[in-house]
Amino acid sequence: MSFADAQSGVIFEDASQPAEIVLAGTVVAGDAVGFSDGWKRALATAGGVIQMRCVAGQSGVSGQKITAYFGVCIVEGSRFTGATHRGALYVAESTDNGKFTQTAPSTATDATTIVGVAISATKMCLAPNIEVDSVA
Repeated sequence: MSFADAQSGVIFEDASQPAEIVLAGTVVAGDAVGFSDGWKRALATAGGVIQMRCVAGQSGVSGQKITAYFGVCIVEGSRFTGATHRGALYVAESTDNGKFTQTAPSTATDATTIVGVAISATKMCLAPNIEVDSVA
Protein backbone atom coordinates (compact mmCIF):
# COMPACT_ATOMS: atom_id res chain seq x y z
CA MET A 1 0.00 0.00 0.00
CA SER A 2 1.34 3.44 -0.84
CA PHE A 3 1.12 6.54 1.31
CA ALA A 4 -2.10 8.53 1.06
CA ASP A 5 -3.26 11.78 2.68
CA ALA A 6 -7.07 11.93 2.63
CA GLN A 7 -7.01 15.48 4.01
CA SER A 8 -9.73 14.58 6.53
CA GLY A 9 -10.09 12.57 9.71
CA VAL A 10 -7.04 13.86 11.61
CA ILE A 11 -6.80 13.39 15.37
CA PHE A 12 -4.25 15.44 17.33
CA GLU A 13 -2.63 13.20 19.93
CA ASP A 14 -0.21 15.89 21.04
CA ALA A 15 0.58 19.36 19.69
CA SER A 16 2.72 22.23 20.90
CA GLN A 17 3.05 25.98 20.52
CA PRO A 18 -0.56 26.88 19.62
CA ALA A 19 -1.33 30.34 18.25
CA GLU A 20 -4.32 31.97 16.64
CA ILE A 21 -3.96 32.86 12.94
CA VAL A 22 -6.29 34.55 10.44
CA LEU A 23 -6.70 32.52 7.25
CA ALA A 24 -6.23 33.81 3.71
CA GLY A 25 -7.68 30.61 2.22
CA THR A 26 -9.55 27.44 3.11
CA VAL A 27 -7.75 24.87 5.29
CA VAL A 28 -8.66 21.52 6.82
CA ALA A 29 -7.55 20.43 10.31
CA GLY A 30 -4.14 18.80 9.98
CA ASP A 31 -3.14 20.71 6.83
CA ALA A 32 0.37 22.02 6.31
CA VAL A 33 0.02 25.82 6.48
CA GLY A 34 2.42 28.53 5.35
CA PHE A 35 2.45 32.27 4.84
CA SER A 36 2.20 33.92 1.42
CA ASP A 37 0.09 37.07 1.42
CA GLY A 38 -1.67 35.51 4.41
CA TRP A 39 -1.95 32.09 6.09
CA LYS A 40 -2.93 29.39 3.58
CA ARG A 41 -2.23 25.77 2.64
CA ALA A 42 1.45 25.01 2.04
CA LEU A 43 2.63 23.78 -1.35
CA ALA A 44 5.99 22.45 -2.61
CA THR A 45 5.53 23.23 -6.32
CA ALA A 46 8.16 25.32 -8.12
CA GLY A 47 6.95 28.83 -8.86
CA GLY A 48 4.27 28.67 -6.18
CA VAL A 49 6.14 27.38 -3.13
CA ILE A 50 4.52 28.12 0.22
CA GLN A 51 6.79 26.64 2.90
CA MET A 52 5.09 24.93 5.87
CA ARG A 53 5.25 27.04 9.03
CA CYS A 54 2.48 25.45 11.13
CA VAL A 55 -0.22 22.76 11.22
CA ALA A 56 -3.89 23.77 11.09
CA GLY A 57 -5.53 22.76 14.37
CA GLN A 58 -8.99 23.45 12.97
CA SER A 59 -10.71 23.70 9.61
CA GLY A 60 -11.61 27.17 8.39
CA VAL A 61 -12.10 29.56 5.48
CA SER A 62 -10.56 32.86 4.44
CA GLY A 63 -10.97 35.56 7.09
CA GLN A 64 -11.61 33.09 9.94
CA LYS A 65 -9.39 32.80 13.00
CA ILE A 66 -8.24 29.28 13.84
CA THR A 67 -5.76 27.65 16.17
CA ALA A 68 -2.56 26.51 14.47
CA TYR A 69 0.41 24.65 15.94
CA PHE A 70 3.93 25.97 15.37
CA GLY A 71 5.63 23.14 17.32
CA VAL A 72 5.83 19.38 16.94
CA CYS A 73 2.47 17.62 16.42
CA ILE A 74 1.70 13.92 16.75
CA VAL A 75 -1.32 13.18 14.57
CA GLU A 76 -3.22 10.07 13.59
CA GLY A 77 -6.70 9.05 12.50
CA SER A 78 -8.07 8.20 9.08
CA ARG A 79 -6.25 11.07 7.31
CA PHE A 80 -3.04 9.06 6.73
CA THR A 81 -2.70 5.51 5.40
CA GLY A 82 0.11 3.37 4.01
CA ALA A 83 3.06 5.39 5.31
CA THR A 84 6.49 3.79 5.40
CA HIS A 85 7.54 3.54 9.05
CA ARG A 86 10.36 6.02 9.80
CA GLY A 87 9.93 7.54 6.32
CA ALA A 88 10.35 11.28 5.84
CA LEU A 89 7.35 13.52 5.15
CA TYR A 90 7.32 16.47 2.76
CA VAL A 91 4.71 19.04 1.77
CA ALA A 92 2.98 17.79 -1.39
CA GLU A 93 3.20 19.51 -4.76
CA SER A 94 1.00 19.97 -7.85
CA THR A 95 -2.56 20.82 -6.72
CA ASP A 96 -2.35 18.98 -3.39
CA ASN A 97 -2.13 22.16 -1.28
CA GLY A 98 -1.89 21.39 2.44
CA LYS A 99 -1.25 17.68 1.95
CA PHE A 100 1.78 15.61 2.89
CA THR A 101 3.73 13.07 0.83
CA GLN A 102 6.58 10.63 1.35
CA THR A 103 7.95 11.33 -2.13
CA ALA A 104 10.58 14.06 -2.08
CA PRO A 105 9.76 16.84 -4.57
CA SER A 106 12.49 16.83 -7.23
CA THR A 107 11.80 19.59 -9.75
CA ALA A 108 14.25 22.51 -9.57
CA THR A 109 13.06 25.05 -6.96
CA ASP A 110 10.44 22.69 -5.44
CA ALA A 111 10.37 22.85 -1.63
CA THR A 112 12.27 19.82 -0.31
CA THR A 113 12.21 20.52 3.42
CA ILE A 114 11.50 17.42 5.52
CA VAL A 115 8.50 18.39 7.68
CA GLY A 116 7.96 15.18 9.61
CA VAL A 117 8.37 11.44 9.93
CA ALA A 118 6.01 8.48 9.90
CA ILE A 119 5.80 6.79 13.30
CA SER A 120 3.63 4.04 11.77
CA ALA A 121 1.46 3.58 8.67
CA THR A 122 -1.18 5.92 10.13
CA LYS A 123 0.59 8.01 12.79
CA MET A 124 2.79 10.98 11.90
CA CYS A 125 5.12 13.31 13.77
CA LEU A 126 4.90 16.71 12.05
CA ALA A 127 7.55 19.35 12.72
CA PRO A 128 6.80 22.73 11.13
CA ASN A 129 9.81 24.57 9.77
CA ILE A 130 10.40 28.08 11.04
CA GLU A 131 14.03 28.26 10.03
CA VAL A 132 15.94 27.94 6.73
CA ASP A 133 13.99 26.57 3.75
CA SER A 134 15.36 24.06 1.27
CA VAL A 135 14.61 23.64 -2.42
CA ALA A 136 15.54 21.03 -5.04
